[in-house]
Amino acid sequence: MENVLQKAAGLNTTGPPGHQRGRLFRIYNHYRVVLSVLLVTLLFVAPTEFDSRWRALEYYQAGVISYLAINVFIALVLLAGFQPRNRHIVISILMDILILHWLLLTSTGMTGGLANLVIVAVAAGNILTPTRIGTFYAALGAICSLGIAIWSVLTLLASADEIVRAGSLGILYFAAAFILQYISRRMVRSEALANSRARSIAELEQINRQIIQRMRTGILVLDRFGSVRLANAAAEELLFGSVPGEDSFTHSQILPTPLRQGLEDWLQNPGRRTQPFQAMPTAPMVQANFTQLDQERGDQILVFIDDLSKVTQQAQQMKLASLGRLTAGIAHEIRNPLGAISHASQLMRESEHLDDGDRKMLDIIQRHSRRVNGIIENVLDLSRRRAASSDLVQIDTWLKAFRDDYLQTLDKNDNHPAEIILEIEENLPSARFDVSQIEQVLVNLCDNGLRYSEENTGEPKIQLHAGATADGERAFIDVQDFGVGIAAEYRASIFEPFFTTDKGGTGLGLYLARELCESNQAHLSLVDNKKTGCCFRITFAHHGRMI
Repeated sequence: MENVLQKAAGLNTTGPPGHQRGRLFRIYNHYRVVLSVLLVTLLFVAPTEFDSRWRALEYYQAGVISYLAINVFIALVLLAGFQPRNRHIVISILMDILILHWLLLTSTGMTGGLANLVIVAVAAGNILTPTRIGTFYAALGAICSLGIAIWSVLTLLASADEIVRAGSLGILYFAAAFILQYISRRMVRSEALANSRARSIAELEQINRQIIQRMRTGILVLDRFGSVRLANAAAEELLFGSVPGEDSFTHSQILPTPLRQGLEDWLQNPGRRTQPFQAMPTAPMVQANFTQLDQERGDQILVFIDDLSKVTQQAQQMKLASLGRLTAGIAHEIRNPLGAISHASQLMRESEHLDDGDRKMLDIIQRHSRRVNGIIENVLDLSRRRAASSDLVQIDTWLKAFRDDYLQTLDKNDNHPAEIILEIEENLPSARFDVSQIEQVLVNLCDNGLRYSEENTGEPKIQLHAGATADGERAFIDVQDFGVGIAAEYRASIFEPFFTTDKGGTGLGLYLARELCESNQAHLSLVDNKKTGCCFRITFAHHGRMI
């Protein structure tokens, strides 16, 4: 029904928004209530002093009282929460124009001051509904005014000035309609443009927020005292070991000690570059860069936390490429004489004229030949290593299968069979990694763990524990042995190439294991869990935030 009325009246949907139009209509109705109260009050203030030319006082009084009653009723309806629609406003403005002309007809005619009130009604109609119906308000007002003036001249023999007055008022009606329609349309377009830009800014802000949250570079906003004002997900993960939800963008934890010390050094000397650091033993190596966020106030500091894993991977690729070219050139030259030495020692061992001293020397030659050959094999494995091919893996299912397969590959020892204790927490998050490469890492860790456990306790036994980080977003696997452990002075060097405490080892096993983990964006670390032996932990990256 409303659409039919709008089409019949030539309406369109342009104009103030619904809530704003309703608020303006309430203001206009307050004006009408005040106006009608004043008109009713004037009826009781010296009614005998009214102009003698008053045409129909009784009808005028009835019109004023009716006008007051209608306006009060509308005010009560609006106060009750009624939301006026466009058709209600149109009907109300038309009623105003007709009632005001009725009061003009029954009072002093077009020469009275009430005629000016019609201009207010027409103007209000064009503000509330700045469409073609606004022109209709002006036309209706002009027709009514001319009609009253002509009727007064013909019937009451009034002066022709009333017609001139009515014509002038008609011109004012149309002028007010056109000017206010133009202004209203400009205001509506400006408001629509402002709303559109506000929505665009809000969308850009949301996009920027999501981009910052999903960046691999950690972003922190600090004050000069080191309190965290803002932190994105990467910063939470790199510094605090937790990943907040998408809607969480603040953090109240205390800064790690290396970062706080770097902040203090930077505040004293902004040109100094901070050293890379680890926030936690299981966290990757990161680099912090500081800059002023507000140059005028200077009380907020923007910190970029760069994960050096990617840089390390790129450097490692260059190193492996150089290493591959080197090993390809010298492997043949080393292996040929090494094979000859090993073969000659085996032939000499078969001789019947060797004493015990000679046999010990041959054992030394063969043992060190095997060690050199192992070093060459490991270096060739590093140089030939393929890029990781990540798959989404359910840790619990995969680790159970790995344990069963690994036990089947071990040499059977009836006296001391290998034992692997498996502990898996519930609701483990998934992880993305190259299954073959991580299996190679676990095989290396399990081999070492079983060997050191048997040396210390006489039983080849290790424990595999799968769990989730404190935030529940990333999975990890612990390999715990029951050996003598690693001395404190060696803990910082165990992942360096060619470092070993085993006389028969090559020193490349843990180095290769860490490199394979880094290729899969995982982190291999030695965890101090206050237990006997060593605990190596593989912490996987969040499967949804892989580089």
